[in-house]
Amino acid sequence: MSDRPKFFDDLAGVAGGALSAFAGLREELSSLVRARVDEAVRRLDLVKREEFEAMAELAHRAREQSEALALRVAALEGEKAAEKPIQANEP
Repeated sequence: MSDRPKFFDDLAGVAGGALSAFAGLREELSSLVRARVDEAVRRLDLVKREEFEAMAELAHRAREQSEALALRVAALEGEKAAEKPIQANEP
């Protein structure tokens, strides 16, 4: 005969089954909440952080290029003004 009564074996089996059922319920609840949040994000027309950060990086690069081009145009305009002869009687 076994050292433990059959009652405790049955109780352990029920407890193990309940824990696995709760784990499955937790996963299902988690996926349901995630689906609802994703639906709310789509409905509110929000963007995900990754998309926002990608667009912010793109804007930062465009701003840097724009500033570099503005400096280049100013330098070219200065060179052009220095090349142009100054005439005293220009209207």
